[in-house]
Amino acid sequence: MILGLHHITAISGNAQKNYDFYSRVMGLRLVKRTVNFDDPGTYHFYYGNQEGAPGTILTFFPWERAYPGVSGAGMATEIGYSVPKGSLAFWGDRLYPTGPVIERMGETVLPVQDPEGLRINLIESKYLDDRIPWTSNGVWSDAATKGFHSVTLTLNDIKPTASILTDVFDYELSEQEGNRYRFKTENILTAAIVDLIEDPQAPRGLSGTGTNHHVAFRVQNEAVQQEYNDRISARGLMITPKIDRDYFYSMYFREPGGVLFEIATDNPGFTVDESLDELGTHLKLPFQYEPDRDAIEKQLPKVNF
Repeated sequence: MILGLHHITAISGNAQKNYDFYSRVMGLRLVKRTVNFDDPGTYHFYYGNQEGAPGTILTFFPWERAYPGVSGAGMATEIGYSVPKGSLAFWGDRLYPTGPVIERMGETVLPVQDPEGLRINLIESKYLDDRIPWTSNGVWSDAATKGFHSVTLTLNDIKPTASILTDVFDYELSEQEGNRYRFKTENILTAAIVDLIEDPQAPRGLSGTGTNHHVAFRVQNEAVQQEYNDRISARGLMITPKIDRDYFYSMYFREPGGVLFEIATDNPGFTVDESLDELGTHLKLPFQYEPDRDAIEKQLPKVNF
């Protein structure tokens, strides 16, 4: 079964700016510092809670020369984080609100953005969320993000994407508010929501800094992952074979609305090559790049961690 969201990957530009914001302002833990599998001269940062649990991980490709992107149809356009009740005033003072606090589907939401324009919603969830957050840099347990609440996709027509969510991933349409349709899985309590915004006139999004690259859904292991590979292939969609990403196994496909989806496993996790206490403190390279470590370290942008 699909166990909600596993991780979300976005694009940024400056690696130092990205680290400073997500670690020192948002107060997330850098749980893994590695490189892009296809571009080892680029960092791949993973931010999350103490252990980097699935459903808390936001990852970035900080491409130093990338152009700004434009959010639009065929993209994940908003990331929702669950925060404790009563914490939105704290976040409003600390971050970059893009609008006032609003009520949406019975929840209180503060829309903000990161320094490169990535849209984030901080949400006082109406659902039980007993995840223990990472606390640091003045962000304590009464305000710290607990992990993902939801992800929002913008689409010209939601029906083909909704069919993947309901018929393949076993989500159900739980609520609708205007042109926002909320799909939720009952297989897990947290990181369980995908919102679809239907906007027939929305222009297609343009990938670049400040936009999301893909959305990963969570499965327990490789056997379950292969079952979903078969189900997706049976619908005539192209899906990759299993790819070893060191900390999980991945399969990728583009859903009919254009959003890149990933199915990622829980295993083996981020402590496979670092202890829990040392997560994110070393540059970890995929084995094929280890012989080139010296050259890669010289090529990577200088970041003050």
